[in-house]
Amino acid sequence: MASTPKTASTKKLAIIAMLVAQAAVLHYLESLFPNPVPIPGVKLGLANIITLVALVVFDFRTAMEITVMRTILGSLLAGTLFGMGFFMSFAGAVTAAVVMALVLRVLKKFGMVGISILGAIAHNIGQLIMATFVLHFAGIFLYLPAMLAFSIPTGLLTGLLINEVVKYIKVTNRVQAILDD
Repeated sequence: MASTPKTASTKKLAIIAMLVAQAAVLHYLESLFPNPVPIPGVKLGLANIITLVALVVFDFRTAMEITVMRTILGSLLAGTLFGMGFFMSFAGAVTAAVVMALVLRVLKKFGMVGISILGAIAHNIGQLIMATFVLHFAGIFLYLPAMLAFSIPTGLLTGLLINEVVKYIKVTNRVQAILDD
């Protein structure tokens, strides 16, 4: 039985909802980890795994929707909605999604690990841009080298995880099979 456009869009919506839920839970779980260094904003970036998977499986718009919704839901769960942490997280997540999408589409030879590292770096830069805007103090960018010292290895870690997830999705063709079912 062939699926109708409405059925296909409902299935896609269900997959997107699951990705948002997974990303929001990862976002929330990260907020529970104590910060191992005295640098605000340093985190693993596990929710970016879902963003990059969405960029690979779907498209930029879908990935951005997931990014926005997971940031809002994750912040709501963590109790930081509309606080400084939310705005920093939101700016970083959106900046990372844009950069990862551009690199994925334009620089096709970049692997998932490289894209993830660039996304982590972009996330930090987005956070600092937001902090500069809120605090009216460009000196906040003095944190960038220290943040990069952590974003590169965390981007590497999440990139390695993304590699495995994307391999699994491509080998099993699960997402497309669900959409086509």
